[in-house]
Amino acid sequence: MKTTALRLYGKNDLRLETFELPEIKEDEILAKIVSDSLCMSSYKATIQGSNHKRVPDDVSENPIIIGHEFCGELVKVGAKWKDTYKEGTKFVVQPSMNYKGKLDAPGYSFPYYGGDCTYIIIPHFAIELGCLLPYDGDSFFYGSLAEPMSCIVGGYHANYHHKKQGEYEHVMGIKENGFMAILAGVGPMGLGAIDYCIHNSRKPKMVVVTDISQERIERAKEILPTEEAKKNGVELIYINTSEYEDPTKYMLDLTDGNGYDDVFVYAPVKPVVEMGDALLGKDGCLNFFAGPTDPKFSANFNFYNVHYGSTHICGSSGGNTEDMKESLKMMEQKLINPAAMITHIGGLDSAAEATKNLPNIKGGKKLIYTHISLPLTALADFEEKGKTDPLFKELDNLVKKNNGLWSGEAEKYLLANAKPLNV
Repeated sequence: MKTTALRLYGKNDLRLETFELPEIKEDEILAKIVSDSLCMSSYKATIQGSNHKRVPDDVSENPIIIGHEFCGELVKVGAKWKDTYKEGTKFVVQPSMNYKGKLDAPGYSFPYYGGDCTYIIIPHFAIELGCLLPYDGDSFFYGSLAEPMSCIVGGYHANYHHKKQGEYEHVMGIKENGFMAILAGVGPMGLGAIDYCIHNSRKPKMVVVTDISQERIERAKEILPTEEAKKNGVELIYINTSEYEDPTKYMLDLTDGNGYDDVFVYAPVKPVVEMGDALLGKDGCLNFFAGPTDPKFSANFNFYNVHYGSTHICGSSGGNTEDMKESLKMMEQKLINPAAMITHIGGLDSAAEATKNLPNIKGGKKLIYTHISLPLTALADFEEKGKTDPLFKELDNLVKKNNGLWSGEAEKYLLANAKPLNV
C-alpha cells in the first residue's frame, strides 16, 4: 500500500512524498486519513526539528509524518484486533499516549503514524493504550476537532477549589454555579470554550468573555448568542475591554466585588494574565490555557491574595483520553459545534507551506483534506473565488447557509467534487 505523506526531515524541512508502507502486523491496523487540522504544535516541531522533545534525534535519516489532529476510516484490521475493531469504522486518536513514560506521539515521532497523509499504520501500543477511539459522527472534520476540543475540556477539568474552607480537600473542575471569566476568549479556541461552558452539565451561573476587537465579539455573538446561554441557565456577557477606562473594576462589579471563581486566560499576554489574577475571588483558580512560545514568559501574581484569599493557578497542555471521549460524545449528540474553530480549508498539497507559516496566517484552524488538491483558502474568500471557480461558488453557498461556518454538507460536496491529490 502506497501512501502520500508530509514528512519532517529537520528544521523547516517538510517534504510531500509518496512511498510504500510495509505490510501490517497482526497487532497493527491500516487506516485511511480523510482530514487533519493543523496545530501550532506542528509548527513548533517543524521549526525545531530534532531539538523538539517529541521529535527523534535521527529524523534526518528516518523522517516522521507530521500532524496529529486527524480523522479517517479503518481499512485493514490485524488479526489480534478483529473482534474489537471493524473495517470501515470512522476513528480518531488520542496523540498523548505516555507510552513507557515517553513523549512519543503521532505527528512527531513515527515514520508511519501521523495525520498529514493518505494512509497510516496504527501501531500496537496506541491500540493497547486505548488511544484509538471509534467515532460515530457524520463528518470527518468534527473528528479532527476532537483533539483541540479535548484540550478545552481538559482545561475545565484541571481547575480546582477547596471542598470546604479551612479544610484541605480539593474538588476538581470549575465551581458549579459560580462566576467565570474567559479572557481573550473569542478566538477559535475561546469559542470552543464558550460552547462547552454553556452546554456542559457543570456550568457557572455567569461567564464573562473579553476581547479587544468589537468585530470578533460581534461574530462570537452570532455564533454563540447570549440567548442560547440563557436557555441553558448561564448568563453570558461579552465585553470589549478596550472601551473601559478600568475594565477590571467593571468586571469585578459584575460579581458585586466578590471576584471570579474561575478565570481562563486564552492569550499568552502579560497584561491579560495579570488582569486574570486581579479578577480572582476567594479560592479563585486561574487557568493559563494559552501556550507561549517564549520559554521565559512570566507575569506578576499577587501573593498577598494567594496567602489570604487562597487564590491559585493551574495549567494544562492538551487533554487526555477521557477528555477526548467526552468531546466526541458531545459532538455526536450535537451538544457542541466546534465548526466555529475552522477558518481555512486546503488539500494535502497545501499543508507544508501552511504549517511553516501558521503563525502568520490569520484566523482559526486550518483544515486539511488529505486526498484532494486544493490551495489553502479562507472561508471568507470563497465568495470571491466563486466568481471564477464553480467549486468555490457552491462551497460559498453551503457555508453561508450554515451561518458562515464549515459544515458536513460542505465537506461532502468538497470530497465529491474537488480535484484528487496527484503527487
